[in-house]
Amino acid sequence: MIIDTGDLPEAAAYKLLIGSILPRPIAWVSSVSPSGIANIAPISFFTAVGRRPPMISISLQPRSDGLTLKDTFGNIRDTGEFAVNIATTPQSDAVHRSAYEFEPHEDEFELLGLEKAPCDVISAPRIAASPISYECRVNRIIPVSATENVVWGEIVRFHIRDDLYLENGRIDTAALSPLGRLAAEYTHIENVFTTPLPDETLAALDGARMRRLDGLDSAFSPINTPLWSPSGSTRPAAP
Repeated sequence: MIIDTGDLPEAAAYKLLIGSILPRPIAWVSSVSPSGIANIAPISFFTAVGRRPPMISISLQPRSDGLTLKDTFGNIRDTGEFAVNIATTPQSDAVHRSAYEFEPHEDEFELLGLEKAPCDVISAPRIAASPISYECRVNRIIPVSATENVVWGEIVRFHIRDDLYLENGRIDTAALSPLGRLAAEYTHIENVFTTPLPDETLAALDGARMRRLDGLDSAFSPINTPLWSPSGSTRPAAP
């Protein structure tokens, strides 16, 4: 299959991107409005940009109507600050529910039952249960279209849970239990290896489907359900 992107609809391009860039790390972004209303959103278009200064990027699409800018972007643009919290598998349901499209006047920490932790130098709160958080100041905002923007954030503080910080300045990644984003689902990252792997291991993995942790059939996809939405913003039930 060869697809020419010249006439590719936006929704189709999005599906191809999220279905092929796998797994994606999740920036669980906390921000605050100029009036003091806290917001949380999971952003899976997220990566490192540079080391000196330490810099990350997040890309923000519009709300499900395809036109309205997300509260997260408005807060970041208006305050110049945000926090990125690293999510773990035990937090996966809260992460997913934080994608729901709440009203701008609603404090999402309260709605999701998440505890706030203060940041040192920015006004936005951190998610207290997150094992790693970054306090970020906006370095630049790069418009991609009228409704999509890339934000570069300079990390001014790292918050790392003590047991994860090793003496030589490394993160104990095997103890982190990181959560990854697939197309419309999540993955628990639990395997680690160096190459080369034994031939029999490679043979067993070649063509194998992923193992599901939720007990559903291996061919299940939420895309085939009536409540699916690309961003996860559709609410299956009240949080």
